[in-house]
Amino acid sequence: MTLTLESVSKVVKGEVHIHPTDLTLEKGTMNVLLGPTLAGKTSLMRLMAGLDAPTQGRVLWEGEDVTGKRVQDRQVAMVYQQFINYPSMSVYENIASPLRLMRRPADEIDRRVHETAELMQLAPMLDRKPLELSGGQQQRCALARALVKDAGLVLLDEPLANLDYKLREELRAEIPRIFEEAGSIFVYATTEPEEALLLGGATATLWEGAVTQFGPTPRVYREPADATTARVFSDPPMNFLHVTKQDGRLMFGDGQAAPALGPLSALADGPYLAGFRPNHLELDRPAGDCLEFTATLSVTEITGSETFVHLDHHGERWVGLVHGVRQLALGSRLQVYLDPAHVYVFAESGALVAPAAYAQAA
Repeated sequence: MTLTLESVSKVVKGEVHIHPTDLTLEKGTMNVLLGPTLAGKTSLMRLMAGLDAPTQGRVLWEGEDVTGKRVQDRQVAMVYQQFINYPSMSVYENIASPLRLMRRPADEIDRRVHETAELMQLAPMLDRKPLELSGGQQQRCALARALVKDAGLVLLDEPLANLDYKLREELRAEIPRIFEEAGSIFVYATTEPEEALLLGGATATLWEGAVTQFGPTPRVYREPADATTARVFSDPPMNFLHVTKQDGRLMFGDGQAAPALGPLSALADGPYLAGFRPNHLELDRPAGDCLEFTATLSVTEITGSETFVHLDHHGERWVGLVHGVRQLALGSRLQVYLDPAHVYVFAESGALVAPAAYAQAA
């Protein structure tokens, strides 16, 4: 069971929604589409499902060209942000409804509804109406209705976005188990890098309608192919600053420098772009060698156990995520510290030259 996109693109009134895309998704895999709002995640899913026709390219299912095939005639199920359940019908009938439309025998319907309800932990609630369920249970009901079809392709378009934190955490933990037992191709769209890491599997990062990288989720996170992918797969986005390689050293702003060790030693002298994630920026000087920068504090956001500090470093906007509650004066000049092992190096074009040393060791 394989879904293949061959040079699939989508152009609407001269505006490119999806750039030419090649992807192959295999049976029994979890595939995350990660990108900000309007990156093209839903547009790409609609092309996969057959809800929209591509402007160019082909969609293949099991090697068969299904580009012009109606969505009703494909093995596809889709779940959206909203709880799309039939409020006047019981949970049992909601789950059974796709099978009734497919005119399955009554005994098969009953068996598959109960099997799916057990999988989704809804068995004790089959006689209830959706509005009698919690938000998480309602979304599980919508998922069950998608899974009961035994669809080869299950598309989940930010299905947890409208749930509160506790329910999101509950379902995030359950979805990998559900997908593993179902054995379908799962495609899950999200704007949250943390969610992609929790779900595992493979991740495709999207930016302005283009897939910038696709591969095993930990690898895409640790070794982003370019600065755009690194920006997408970081929340808040990765920080950047310009550096120069000269005489075996990397020269940063504020007169900072670090030895160009390992793969960096082979770099030609010249300008590059350095990147580092917000959680690697520190306000307290760590032990050992570190880079030290002076920046101006513009905003702080206290989340409880952590504080986001928004900084201006010579016109470059940085964000740091530091532990603890920090009471800092806006507009103050701060010393911030960075372990060189957490620095990624990109060419000026944006292509990755060398991943951070900590990522290579992971």
